[in-house]
Amino acid sequence: MSTPKTLDTATLLANLHWRYATKIFDPAKTIPADVWKALEETLVLTPSSFGLQPWKFLVITSPELKTRLKPHSWNQAQVTDCSHYVVFASKKKIGEADIDAFLARTAEVRGCTLDSLKAYRGMMVGDLVQGARSKVAAEWAVRQIYIALGNFMTAAALLQVDTCPMEGFVPAEYDKILGLEARGLTAAVCCAAGYRSETCKYAKLPKVRYKTADVIEHL
Repeated sequence: MSTPKTLDTATLLANLHWRYATKIFDPAKTIPADVWKALEETLVLTPSSFGLQPWKFLVITSPELKTRLKPHSWNQAQVTDCSHYVVFASKKKIGEADIDAFLARTAEVRGCTLDSLKAYRGMMVGDLVQGARSKVAAEWAVRQIYIALGNFMTAAALLQVDTCPMEGFVPAEYDKILGLEARGLTAAVCCAAGYRSETCKYAKLPKVRYKTADVIEHL
């Protein structure tokens, strides 16, 4: 693996100041294939508890499908006007099969045996399947999803791609349209990605944040 290039702090902060929850996308602009490929990889590379990755990312570019989802998204124009619309779906239940699939992939990638991962398997099963957390595993999975959302939005800002995170939709309707229920998944949050319209007034407004001293404490 090659050594990553250094990103200077000024560029990082400038891009984060530049990004905002884009309200109006330019429907004529499409994210280039190579840029989107990199953004998809940021989703794949997102960290998760235990490394378990309890999610599926549905990338929607079909105009017809976007149009079907829009009425169940508070009729927000971002759904149809963005270049790529990502539905972040989380697993509704974590079972031993999910853990075994992850461990099989671990053994494949790292060239180790499943037997060597027995203790790790026992820890995960004891926590997520048999332990107290099993009762809130669905909520746990949704919390993991938000790590992916933040990772995706930050990466997009660094590539000068606009995004808008969206909770304003009806999960049950999304699940029906996208066939998620049968797969043990549910739509948790969405994110529109593309390029802002020149008519979007919100792009020029100052970003409102509390002062650093009000939200960060050094102990």
